[in-house]
Amino acid sequence: MTEFWTDVLTFAETTTARVGAQLLNEFGQVTAAEKADGSLVTQADRWADEELRGAIAQAFPAHGVLSEEVEHIFPDQDWCWIIDPIDGTTNFARGVPIWGISLGLLYQGTPVFGYVHLPPIAQSFYGYWYGTSGLSGPTGAFLNHQPIHASTDAPSANHFFNLCARSTSVLQNPVPCKIRMLGVATYNLLTIAAGIALGGVEATPKIWDIAAVWAIVQAAGAAWVPLETDPIFPLKVGEDYSQRSYPTLVVSQPELTETFLPLVRSVANRSANPSPPTH
Repeated sequence: MTEFWTDVLTFAETTTARVGAQLLNEFGQVTAAEKADGSLVTQADRWADEELRGAIAQAFPAHGVLSEEVEHIFPDQDWCWIIDPIDGTTNFARGVPIWGISLGLLYQGTPVFGYVHLPPIAQSFYGYWYGTSGLSGPTGAFLNHQPIHASTDAPSANHFFNLCARSTSVLQNPVPCKIRMLGVATYNLLTIAAGIALGGVEATPKIWDIAAVWAIVQAAGAAWVPLETDPIFPLKVGEDYSQRSYPTLVVSQPELTETFLPLVRSVANRSANPSPPTH
């Protein structure tokens, strides 16, 4: 499968670079509308979604697609791409230079490859995580083609723990790290893969927020801790994923689960009655 994975990486890299270059021309200059779930959308989101779906159809015609803006039903195909055309639309619309394009490739319903490109800061993350899929190929997680790995440090006041806008209830407890709120679900968790932060929580991410990073953070040695009992993957053919959220804790090493999990237990309950999103 070496040639296949080379094609996948090349496609993800060139396509997100092309789409990202156009999005940079509109960054901070677009009008955002509010969707039914309270999140923002711009014409740039819709354009990028269409471009990405079209590129996948041309390069991988046998693969399915699930996307934030259009395709919400998981298809009956072994291979499926899950795309978020702009993760961090609020940042994008308001001129904050942290937002990205996310591509996750699933095999039989579970992510095995993820690619996230953040055009304003010229960072591209990718990784391979085969789990029990039976697939083989390249391994590891990378930032701009350089290997990355989650931190092995112990928590301290000089380390970071990331929150999302819906997880501020965590602050009712003493947190053994400095708090950061980045406004982009993918980047929130990717900083853990890169060894920048020791942990992070997302209260209401959708499947397109987590499909790519699920593979990358685990390939980097971090631990993914769902805050609900039902497993996230594999996804189910024919199911509509437009409304489903997946409250999640990610920590840089499994041993830190017992440190941070008690602080974020309320997040899962809050996700059932969310306030308007800010991503």
